[in-house]
Amino acid sequence: MSISITLLRHGRSRADDEGVYEGRYDSPLTEHGRLQVRLRCNGWRSDGIHFNRIVASPLLRARETAEIIAFGLGCDAPELDPDWMEVDTGPLAGLSFAEGSRLYPRPAFRNPYEQIAGSGESEWELYTRAARALERVVRRGEERVLVVAHAGILNAAMRGVVGAVPGGSGQGFHCAFLDTGYAQLAYLPAKHVWELLEFNAGLHGN
Repeated sequence: MSISITLLRHGRSRADDEGVYEGRYDSPLTEHGRLQVRLRCNGWRSDGIHFNRIVASPLLRARETAEIIAFGLGCDAPELDPDWMEVDTGPLAGLSFAEGSRLYPRPAFRNPYEQIAGSGESEWELYTRAARALERVVRRGEERVLVVAHAGILNAAMRGVVGAVPGGSGQGFHCAFLDTGYAQLAYLPAKHVWELLEFNAGLHGN
């Protein structure tokens, strides 16, 4: 038996248009973002794709993305799991890039145990949270699962899959999850083998 797990990033959010640090800043999708999600959903529906379960971050941009897809594919309502929330950027959330850089200048190097902006998550905290969230998905053992979340946490999950530990300051393995970008994975529990079946980087915001 194999478990199919699709990791999907949400569509474009209002924070993307505002040009602010997002993180836990609870920004909804824009109309353009909703269109992106509907296009992704329509493509999957045309391909006959269905999910036994949809799990989503409770942040608005991910939750709304999951709800649009659940409705479009005739799936049950998404289950919300806070462990799939985006990286906690502490006081940076909601600040403009200029203001954030002024108040909390990025160090030349931040090791993976240091917190973002003094009180956010460290890269190791994000990594272990993603591993915990992915483990729960695997343990349920459904045939096809969709996880709707954010670029930071999805990258942390992918690092767990390929065995790439956090390097600090964004170094190391990274997947370019753009708007509605996704990775389709298969996990074979009897062999502990992960297979990357498809990676689609997604859409640029504009």
